[in-house]
Amino acid sequence: MIIADQVLDGRAAILAATGHHPYARHMLRPEMQPRGYRRDGAVVWVLPAGQRPTVAALGAARPALDVCADLVAEGVLGAGQWLNLPGLDPADLAGRLNVAQRDEWLFLWTTVAPPRQPGEERVVRLTEADHPALTALIDEAFPSTTSRPGDPGVVGWYGIRDGDRLVACGADRSRGDVGFLAGLTVDPQQRGLGLGAALTAAMTRTLLARYDHTALGVYPVNVGAIRLYRRLGFTNTATRNSIRLA
Repeated sequence: MIIADQVLDGRAAILAATGHHPYARHMLRPEMQPRGYRRDGAVVWVLPAGQRPTVAALGAARPALDVCADLVAEGVLGAGQWLNLPGLDPADLAGRLNVAQRDEWLFLWTTVAPPRQPGEERVVRLTEADHPALTALIDEAFPSTTSRPGDPGVVGWYGIRDGDRLVACGADRSRGDVGFLAGLTVDPQQRGLGLGAALTAAMTRTLLARYDHTALGVYPVNVGAIRLYRRLGFTNTATRNSIRLA
């Protein structure tokens, strides 16, 4: 049985419980009506079938883990499904969840347009005709990214060309009511020339014209990228853990 201080029915209730946190606003599309639970400073919600992650949470990590353990016991969660949880001590997973994979990352966001960067004027909106060039660049420069041409979660693509050749690209994965940048990629031979700064700044500026918050995700080991994002105004941070259940 799931024991919670409060059951939260629907997007509005969950957003209110999280203080309208940008991460929750990003994850919960307006049409979604998920069920959530509040327990001891944690807010946990179950996303509709077919979504990844299946469950997300904000707030205190241990109570969030306890709610997830209850969801496993009730058959709501099972092997292969993904959770997106707050920053946690890996030792707290023991005895609560059987984990096949855990990836820690940072959810960064801004509400302020970045300083103008040299080369921003070179950033253009790409079309379906650019998909072969996007695929070739991503395969060479960022093969591990999950943002690829044809992905239904991608709203649009932006890029920078050097002549006829695509040398930088980024995906607009906005959802909910928060803009979201993903898959930011620069040709290895063009790195160090400011293309990443120009692309990130231009995309951020574009998304902030539509949303009051714009966010992105980055792994903590990517120190150079984090330094760039901070310089461009992404000074707000939430540590996240993506967990795949065994």
